[in-house]
Amino acid sequence: MFYVYVLYSASFEKIYVGFTSDLTARFNSHNQLSKKGWTVKFRPWLLAYSEEFATKAEAMKREKELKSAKGRLFIWESIIPKIKR
Repeated sequence: MFYVYVLYSASFEKIYVGFTSDLTARFNSHNQLSKKGWTVKFRPWLLAYSEEFATKAEAMKREKELKSAKGRLFIWESIIPKIKR
Protein backbone atom coordinates (compact mmCIF):
# COMPACT_ATOMS: atom_id res chain seq x y z
CA MET A 1 0.00 0.00 0.00
CA PHE A 2 1.01 3.59 -0.58
CA TYR A 3 -0.09 6.68 1.29
CA VAL A 4 -0.44 10.34 0.42
CA TYR A 5 -0.30 12.50 3.51
CA VAL A 6 -0.60 16.09 4.62
CA LEU A 7 1.43 17.35 7.56
CA TYR A 8 0.56 20.55 9.40
CA SER A 9 2.84 22.70 11.53
CA ALA A 10 0.64 24.78 13.83
CA SER A 11 3.66 26.69 15.15
CA PHE A 12 4.58 27.98 11.70
CA GLU A 13 1.25 27.68 9.81
CA LYS A 14 2.86 25.44 7.17
CA ILE A 15 1.69 22.36 5.33
CA TYR A 16 3.66 19.59 3.67
CA VAL A 17 2.34 17.05 1.16
CA GLY A 18 4.12 13.78 0.47
CA PHE A 19 3.71 10.09 -0.31
CA THR A 20 5.23 6.94 1.16
CA SER A 21 4.82 3.21 1.55
CA ASP A 22 5.40 3.38 5.33
CA LEU A 23 3.41 6.21 6.87
CA THR A 24 4.57 5.67 10.46
CA ALA A 25 8.27 5.61 9.57
CA ARG A 26 7.92 8.64 7.30
CA PHE A 27 6.08 10.62 9.97
CA ASN A 28 8.82 9.79 12.50
CA SER A 29 11.42 10.86 9.97
CA HIS A 30 9.76 14.26 9.51
CA ASN A 31 9.37 14.82 13.25
CA GLN A 32 12.45 13.24 14.82
CA LEU A 33 14.92 11.32 12.67
CA SER A 34 15.85 13.67 9.83
CA LYS A 35 18.71 16.08 10.42
CA LYS A 36 18.31 18.08 7.22
CA GLY A 37 15.61 19.08 4.76
CA TRP A 38 12.73 21.53 4.56
CA THR A 39 10.49 19.86 7.16
CA VAL A 40 13.17 19.94 9.89
CA LYS A 41 12.75 23.73 10.19
CA PHE A 42 9.04 23.59 10.99
CA ARG A 43 8.72 20.88 13.64
CA PRO A 44 6.59 19.63 15.30
CA TRP A 45 4.30 18.25 12.59
CA LEU A 46 0.80 16.83 12.98
CA LEU A 47 -0.59 14.27 10.56
CA ALA A 48 -3.55 16.26 9.25
CA TYR A 49 -4.75 13.92 6.51
CA SER A 50 -3.89 10.72 4.66
CA GLU A 51 -5.24 8.60 1.82
CA GLU A 52 -4.35 4.99 0.95
CA PHE A 53 -3.66 3.70 -2.57
CA ALA A 54 -2.95 0.27 -4.03
CA THR A 55 -0.23 1.48 -6.40
CA LYS A 56 2.65 3.92 -6.32
CA ALA A 57 1.41 5.53 -9.54
CA GLU A 58 -1.99 6.32 -8.00
CA ALA A 59 -0.35 7.81 -4.90
CA MET A 60 2.01 9.95 -6.97
CA LYS A 61 -0.89 11.24 -9.06
CA ARG A 62 -2.86 12.23 -5.95
CA GLU A 63 0.21 13.84 -4.37
CA LYS A 64 0.61 15.96 -7.49
CA GLU A 65 -3.07 16.97 -7.30
CA LEU A 66 -2.75 18.03 -3.65
CA LYS A 67 0.40 20.01 -4.41
CA SER A 68 -1.40 22.03 -7.09
CA ALA A 69 -2.95 25.40 -6.29
CA LYS A 70 -6.41 23.80 -6.26
CA GLY A 71 -5.20 21.00 -3.99
CA ARG A 72 -3.58 23.38 -1.53
CA LEU A 73 -6.78 25.42 -1.43
CA PHE A 74 -8.68 22.21 -0.60
CA ILE A 75 -6.20 21.49 2.21
CA TRP A 76 -6.38 24.98 3.72
CA GLU A 77 -10.17 25.25 3.45
CA SER A 78 -11.31 21.68 4.20
CA ILE A 79 -8.63 19.90 6.23
CA ILE A 80 -6.75 22.45 8.32
CA PRO A 81 -9.86 24.08 9.88
CA LYS A 82 -10.76 20.66 11.36
CA ILE A 83 -7.30 20.45 12.96
CA LYS A 84 -7.57 23.92 14.51
CA ARG A 85 -10.77 23.15 16.43
